[in-house]
Amino acid sequence: MHSPNWDDLRFVLSVARTGSVSAAARELGVNHATVLRRISAFEETTGGQMFERSAQGYRLRPDRAAVIEAAREAETAMQSVTRLMAGGASGKGSVLRLTSTDTLCQTVLSEAMPRIARRIAPDHVALICANHHLDMARLQADVTLRPATSLAADMVGEQVVDMGFAVYAAASAPGTWLGLTGTLAQSLPGRWMAHHIAPEQINGQADSFCVLAKLAQAGMGMAILPCVLGDSLSGVARCSGTGMPPTSVPLWVACHADLEDNPRILGLRRALASSLRRMAPQLKGEAA
Repeated sequence: MHSPNWDDLRFVLSVARTGSVSAAARELGVNHATVLRRISAFEETTGGQMFERSAQGYRLRPDRAAVIEAAREAETAMQSVTRLMAGGASGKGSVLRLTSTDTLCQTVLSEAMPRIARRIAPDHVALICANHHLDMARLQADVTLRPATSLAADMVGEQVVDMGFAVYAAASAPGTWLGLTGTLAQSLPGRWMAHHIAPEQINGQADSFCVLAKLAQAGMGMAILPCVLGDSLSGVARCSGTGMPPTSVPLWVACHADLEDNPRILGLRRALASSLRRMAPQLKGEAA
């Protein structure tokens, strides 16, 4: 095995990030053939394949996540060398990508981010708001904060606190409901609605709790919302007598299993978990 050409890492990382050769070519400003040639050169030099090829694109092999993380660290180190040679500051850290739902990004994380930033400096966070689950095997994000009953087999993490749900409505709202669609239809509140609320009782739908909150404020109907969001709204209140039992979902701080011991990722996970525990009453819906 020969020593790899470190410049080939840029092409490997771009394909891992984007999931396709075409997207990597656009990102790097080269043609399709150049990306293929550089990926092949890296694999030949290192003696192993990095990606599984399919009609859906290039998927990082399950046993290569740690390789990509090491490559990202090497890329960061090379960027530091460039900055130092140019007389730039040496204290700039790496970017760690944290993904979560729009509700958690706009409530919990927006409040916790200053504390998290202080704890992980000089590294800093790029917040990726996505209600669908990003592909952690493709390293589309480093750490995820997700409400879920369990984690996927290739993920490791900690169940930090529970997130409570309740029904909210404006005083002027009719006795109809606002439904959950898209990825929210598979959530615990979405499944409860599917079994207990008739379609003719639903006055509107959305695939975002943040959008449902706005519709509830507008008086369109009753909405099941995370308490951390619903309790902060003006003009709405919790509804009793709706038939929905006390409902909560575990909140997980997790990463890909191959990156469990990475020091930077572990630091972000610990900082995030600590902040969530401080906000447990708000998340559970027990805050005054």
